[in-house]
Amino acid sequence: MIVRLLAHTPDADRICAAAAHSCYSEDSAADLLETVDPAKMLRHVIGMGHHSVIEHAVFTFSVEGVSRALTHQLVRHRVASFSQQSQRYVRLSEPTYVVPETVKRDPEAMKVYEETMDGIWDSYSKLIGMGIPAEDARYVLPNGCTTNITITMNARELLHFFSMRCCNRAQWEIREMADEMLRLCKEVSPVIFSDAGPACIRGPCPEGKKTCEHPRTDMKDHR
Repeated sequence: MIVRLLAHTPDADRICAAAAHSCYSEDSAADLLETVDPAKMLRHVIGMGHHSVIEHAVFTFSVEGVSRALTHQLVRHRVASFSQQSQRYVRLSEPTYVVPETVKRDPEAMKVYEETMDGIWDSYSKLIGMGIPAEDARYVLPNGCTTNITITMNARELLHFFSMRCCNRAQWEIREMADEMLRLCKEVSPVIFSDAGPACIRGPCPEGKKTCEHPRTDMKDHR
């Protein structure tokens, strides 16, 4: 998995803080931009639950080498834009797929997994060789097949995304991606994302009886 931050709103903390301040001032965001205190202003308005002001900040990521199982979960976050590598137009020339750690740790399971994948790619290649269009041959491909995807979200949606997907109860692959996305966001926008992550780093777990009972204490290293 490779996660890269392609682009983001420059000086997002300050721009969102100026926008927030302008709601309570006779001056415009442009007039307030140089004098506003991003940390003080954003912590105040975000703390009150006024998250609309951080929608002015947008972040675009390139993600490579993740499974279709991950992207099927990802597109459930609907306040976002996605551009995914097409299996219709891109013919797969070699068997590339994600292997879960639970499978890697078990030699017998790994053997079954690899044999299955080899059989799938053999069938895919045979269908292509028979003249079957890639858009139809792809029906035999697995959820574990790798893909590349471009993701764009505003900061408000990212806070929600991190709350859901950095949680221990999130599926391991999308959690790994979310953790890396959050790390990249904190590098360029430390105020907006200062308390980002699963709910357990801010207070009680909201999962009730489904709680993992193991708060993400490692997230504090990025705060």
